[in-house]
Amino acid sequence: MSRIDYSVWNHIEVSDDEDDTHPNIDTPSLFRWRHQARVERMEEFQQKTKDLSKGLTECRRKVSEVQKKIQELSLSVTDESKADLSKAQTEEKKLMKEQRDWERKLEDHSREEKKMPWNVDTLSKEGFSKSVVNIKPEVLEESEEDKEKKHKTFVEKYEKQIKHFGMLRRWDDSQKYLSDNPHLVCEETANYLVIMCIDLEVEEKHALLDQVAHQTIVMQFILELAKTLKVDPRGCYRQFFAKIKTSDQQYRDAFNDEMESFKERVRGRAKIRIEKAMKEYEEEERQKRLGPGGLDPVDVYETLPEEMQKCFDDKNIQMLQDVISKMDPTEAKLHMKRCIDSGLWVPNSKPDEGDKNDEDATYEDAKEETEEAKKD
Repeated sequence: MSRIDYSVWNHIEVSDDEDDTHPNIDTPSLFRWRHQARVERMEEFQQKTKDLSKGLTECRRKVSEVQKKIQELSLSVTDESKADLSKAQTEEKKLMKEQRDWERKLEDHSREEKKMPWNVDTLSKEGFSKSVVNIKPEVLEESEEDKEKKHKTFVEKYEKQIKHFGMLRRWDDSQKYLSDNPHLVCEETANYLVIMCIDLEVEEKHALLDQVAHQTIVMQFILELAKTLKVDPRGCYRQFFAKIKTSDQQYRDAFNDEMESFKERVRGRAKIRIEKAMKEYEEEERQKRLGPGGLDPVDVYETLPEEMQKCFDDKNIQMLQDVISKMDPTEAKLHMKRCIDSGLWVPNSKPDEGDKNDEDATYEDAKEETEEAKKD
């Protein structure tokens, strides 16, 4: 947001700046005269804008016609058509130069408009049934708990309207919807739209993400403008739409750059959320796998000697007995205890063997089951 130049709004021409007048001058009359003069200047400026736009449009129409004529004449090969083609090409060059002149004049005129200070006639215009203008926000210290509660209450009440705004795209539609629902112009709406974007990225709904991200930046630009003007956001959203709809390409590029940066941040947040969800899922699965002794069979299996792993892969008890018989008894008991604690091995303990310790029981169980397998 810091890349956008809002300095134009630092020069606002309002009646409060005209309080100092001579005591012998009728102040109300003076203000009326000044206001009338300002209105006349604005009308002249607007008329010039219309004339320049009209001239440029007419010139472009002529260029289009002559280019179409050149295209048609290019299909003919007669001497007469060649002469007409040469004449049309000369006329095209002349019209193209004239078009560039009109465009330059209109650009110069637009730059002059941006330098003009805002006043009471341009800050707000009558035409809407609902209007909140220049309402200074009350600065209240809110705790994190209060902010969370406020956000939750707001979302519960207006979630459907926020989602509807997030699906709009055209400037006029967005402005009209905020005019009908000015309560949506606030931080809570912007925060909810950000969450929506992260959810859409997690769900890989990229087209919808582009849509909602656009509206998120619209709301953030309005809130930033409100901070610059030091007014309630509900009182300045019309200024934003007026600015964005009549702005030059540089301002629109700044808006698009901010939107792309925002989407990149959303992708980063979505990636973190997915990684966290995967870790939680893996932990849940690991907890489900834990054996009676609280060990993870996957972890235990990976620590077993390769020969023992093969026994479990093949589910071969005789092979397991052979491997155990070749191992150090202490090491073998340790591995078998870990296997039973993880559920890899389920011993077939007998009631009269309850006085044996776990390692011995497990070790003997493996031997006895192996002997039974041999007899079979």
